Amino acid sequence: MNNLTVYTKNGCMQCKMTERFLNSHNIPFTEHNIDQEPEYVDYLREKGFQATPVIEASDISFTGFRPDQLRQLAV
Repeated sequence: MNNLTVYTKNGCMQCKMTERFLNSHNIPFTEHNIDQEPEYVDYLREKGFQATPVIEASDISFTGFRPDQLRQLAV
């Protein structure tokens, strides 16, 4: 299993949907909310991301609610 990190922000519907998907498929993840942990904003910008959620695993990273990509993490 990949070490999965999800970067979220308050009021983000795609973030909530991503978290719900991961929880319902019993996929463990670490969440960092950029509203509560603003130190991650620059990190995400440096990686080229401009919107949340950002999902990072050891071999993949993407943004948005992407059930097709998330399913691959469950394998």
